[in-house]
Amino acid sequence: MLEKNYTPKDIEEKHYKAWEDSGAFKATARPGCEDKGTFSIMMPPPNVTGNLHMGHALNYTLQDVLVRYHRMRGFATLWQPGTDHAGIATQMIVERKLAKAGEPGRREMGREKFLKRIWQWKEESGGAIIQQQRRLGLTPDWSRQRFTLDEGLSAAVRKIFVQLHNDGLIYRHKRLVNWDPKLLTAVSDLEVDTVEKEGNLWYIKYDILEDSGRTITVATTRPETLFGDTGIAVHPKDERYQDLIGKKAIVPFVNREIPIVADEHSDPEKGTGAVKITPAHDFNDFDVGARHNLETITILDEHGCLISDLPAPFAGLERFAARKLVIKELENLGKIEKIETTVHSVPHGERSGEILEPRLTDQWFVNAEALTKEALAAAHDGRTKIMPESGLNTYDHWLKNIQPWCISRQLWWGHQIPAWYGPDQEIFVAETVEEAQALAENHYGKTVDLIQETDVLDTWFSSALWPFSTLGWPEKTKELEQFYTTSCLITGADILFFWVARMMMMGLYVMKEVPFKDVFLHALVRDEQGQKMSKTKGNVIDPLRVMDTYGTDALRFTMAAFAAPGRDIKYSDSLVETYRNFATKLWNAARFLEHHETCYSPDFDPFALKLDVNRWVVAELIGCLENVEDALKRYRFDDMATAIYRFAWGIFCDWYIEFSKPILFEGSEADKIETKTTLGWVLGQLLHILHPIMPFITEEIWQNLAPKGGLLITNPWPLEDKNRAAFKNSTIQSQFNWVIDLVTAIRGVRNEVNVPAGAKVPVTLVLEDQQFAKGIANLTPLISRMARLESLEFVTEPPQGAGWVQAVVKGAAAYLSINNVIDIEAEKSRLQKNLQKVEGEIARLERKLSNKKFVNKAPLEIITKNKERLREEKDLKDKLNIAINRLA
Repeated sequence: MLEKNYTPKDIEEKHYKAWEDSGAFKATARPGCEDKGTFSIMMPPPNVTGNLHMGHALNYTLQDVLVRYHRMRGFATLWQPGTDHAGIATQMIVERKLAKAGEPGRREMGREKFLKRIWQWKEESGGAIIQQQRRLGLTPDWSRQRFTLDEGLSAAVRKIFVQLHNDGLIYRHKRLVNWDPKLLTAVSDLEVDTVEKEGNLWYIKYDILEDSGRTITVATTRPETLFGDTGIAVHPKDERYQDLIGKKAIVPFVNREIPIVADEHSDPEKGTGAVKITPAHDFNDFDVGARHNLETITILDEHGCLISDLPAPFAGLERFAARKLVIKELENLGKIEKIETTVHSVPHGERSGEILEPRLTDQWFVNAEALTKEALAAAHDGRTKIMPESGLNTYDHWLKNIQPWCISRQLWWGHQIPAWYGPDQEIFVAETVEEAQALAENHYGKTVDLIQETDVLDTWFSSALWPFSTLGWPEKTKELEQFYTTSCLITGADILFFWVARMMMMGLYVMKEVPFKDVFLHALVRDEQGQKMSKTKGNVIDPLRVMDTYGTDALRFTMAAFAAPGRDIKYSDSLVETYRNFATKLWNAARFLEHHETCYSPDFDPFALKLDVNRWVVAELIGCLENVEDALKRYRFDDMATAIYRFAWGIFCDWYIEFSKPILFEGSEADKIETKTTLGWVLGQLLHILHPIMPFITEEIWQNLAPKGGLLITNPWPLEDKNRAAFKNSTIQSQFNWVIDLVTAIRGVRNEVNVPAGAKVPVTLVLEDQQFAKGIANLTPLISRMARLESLEFVTEPPQGAGWVQAVVKGAAAYLSINNVIDIEAEKSRLQKNLQKVEGEIARLERKLSNKKFVNKAPLEIITKNKERLREEKDLKDKLNIAINRLA
C-alpha cells in the first residue's frame, strides 16, 4: 500500500538504485526492438570542481526526459556522461588548499609533484557533482564515464593537435590575448566577466610636432598606457582634424613622435573624436595599428606592472599606482584639459576576479576561420538544425566574424601542448617525445636535447572533441560507428560559440560528418526578479536544497514546464511548490484507486468498453499522448508538461475520478468492474507518459499499481503498436468536455454570488441545438451531482422574472434560481462595500507607482511586488463588477 503522505525522500534513493542495478542505463536496445535504431546525446561535461546549480538542473532534466522517452520507445539509447578537467578552476582550488595548509606553492613544489597533488584531489573530491547528478535522477550510461584528461581522450587531443598543425591550421604567433595578471595566464573570452563600472575619462593634450602651441586632445580611461601609444586616430570625415591627418603628435614623458591617421574606428560623437592608439594593450587599437602599420610597444609585464625600460619614476610601478602618478605629472605639465565621470565596461577574470589586461604574447592559435566554411554550411543545408532560430542567427554572426582561437594557457593542469623546442627554438610537433626526437634528428642531423612546451591547451579544445573522442576515436570502435552522428545536443545558449560551434568545426574536420543532427538551446534560469544568479548578488538557488524541500520530481517538472525556447526562467520556490502539489494530487489519486482495489491490467481492451465516460477518458488519454509526442519532436518541453498537467490534474483527477464515483458506489457490478479496470489502465498509461519528467513518483506508484509489471523505466512507451485513432470518439469527447465547461461555469457563478457550498439550486438550461440536448440528456444526473443542482430543466426560452443569475457556455445558457438560497440585496451590499475597498487600494497603489521619488529609490523587488499587487486588485475589481452585474 502507498503511504498516506507523499514523502519524496522515502522513495528516491531506492528507485535509483533499482534502476542502476538492473542495467537500465546501458546503451542497448530493448529485446525485440533491435531494428528500432539509435538515440544518442552527449552530456555537456561539467567541471570536475563543480557543484550542481540551477542551470545544470534545467539542462540535465531536459536531456534525461529525451533519454528516458527514447529508451521506453525501444531505441538503443546512449547518454554519454563525463567531466571536464577545468584547467584554471582546478589549479586554483589546489593552490588555495596548499596555501591554507602552509605547504609550498606550485612553483616551489615543481610541476610533477604539483600535478600529482591535483590528481590526488581529483580522486578524493572531484566526484561531488556526479553524485549530485544521480540525486537529480539522471540516467546516463555511467559505465562509459569519461574525463577530459583520461588517457584515451588525451591521446585524441594529441593526435588532432598534430593533425591540425601539419595541415597548417595550428601555429604559434604573437597576438593580443586576455591576460590575467593574478593567474599569469591567457584566458578565453568565456572566462571574462564584463563589469559596468564608474570611472574617470581623462582628456589629455598631445603637442603637435612642428606646430608650436597647437595640441590635439584625446580622451581615455587608461592614461597609464600612453607609454605604449604609437598613433592617434581621427575619423576621415571629421572636419575638425582634416589638416592634422598625416601630421605627428608627441607622447608626453617619452617624447615619441606618433602619426595622426584617418580611421573609421574613431567616433566623432565620443570624447573629442580623437583616439590614442596603443596596439599592444587594446584589441581595437591592435586592429587599427595593423591597418596603418603602427609600431607595437609592450609597456606592461605579466604582473600588470610598467616595464623597467620606461623612464623614472614610472618604471616598475603597478598599473593602478602608475595611473595615479601619470595623472599627477600630466596635471603638473598642464596636459589635463578636463576630467569627466563615466561608466564603462571593465573586463574581469571570472576565476580570479582580477581586472584583465589585453597583452601581446607568444601563444598557440587555431586558424578557426579555415574551419568555419563547412560548419556554417551544415547549419543551413539540413545536416544540423539549430533551435530556436535566433540561435542560428547568433551562430552565423559569430562564425562569420571569427578570430584566431588562442588555445594555449600558461597553466600546469591540462593537456600539455605536444610541441618540443630545439636548441635554436625550432619547433617540433608530434604525438610523443620519441616522434619529436626523430623529427629533430632528421632536422639537425644529430641527436639534440629537446624541451617540451610548458603551456597547456585551453579546456575548450578537448571539449570540442567530446562527441567522437568519448566514443573511442581515433580507434574505429563499434560505439563510434553506431552512435556518431549523435541525435541531438541540449545546451545553454550562452556557450553556443565557445562549445557548440567548436564541436561543429572539429567534428566536420575530423569525422567529415556533423557531430549532432539537432541543437536545442535553452535559456537561463534567473531569480524571481529576472536577475542573473551570482554569488556576489547572493541570489544563487541551490537545487539540492530545493530537492530536499519539495522533491526531485517537482524540480524536474518545473524545469520542463518553463523551458520555453528563447525565454529565461524566473525561478521561485512557489513554482516548484505548485508541482509538488501536482505530485501530491497524483499520489492521492493513486491511493483512491488502491482503496477501491483497482490495479493495472495488461489485458485491458479499450474496444470492449460500454460506458461513455470510460470511452471518453481513453480518448482524452490518446490526445494527451499524441500531444506529448508532438511536443518532444519539437523540443517543446513546456508543451509536453502542459499536456500532461492538463490531462493528469484537469481530466483524470478532477473530472474522471469524480465522474466514476457514482458508478463505483452505486453502479451495477459489470459497470463497477469496467470502471475500475479503466481507472487502473488509464493511470498506468499516464504513469508511463509522465515518467520521463517525474521518474521517482511514477515508479513508486507503478510498483504498487502493477506489482508484476517490471520496472517502469524499461517498460514500453504506451500504444506504439496500436491503432490509436480507433480509440478516439469526437462525439463523446465533445459531450463530456461540454459538460465540464457547463459545470465549471455554474460553479463559477455560485462562487461569485456567494451561494453556500452545500446549497442545491434549481437550474433551467437553454440550448441552441436541440439535437445536442438529446445527446446529453443521459448526462443530466452527472451534471446535477457535479454542480450541486436541485433540478435541471431543459427549455427553449429563458425564464422570466427576478432572482435568476446566468452562466454562459458554448451553445447554451444556464439560469440559476437563487431567490431561496441567498439574500440578494444583502449580497449586493456586501459586494459594493468590497468594491469600494478595492477601488481605494487601487488608487493608493497607482499614486505610489506614479511617484517618481518612490520609483527611483525603491528596490526593484519592491516595485515589482507593488505592480503585481495592483494587477491583482484590478482583477478583483473586474470580478466584483461581474458579480454585481449578475445580481442586477
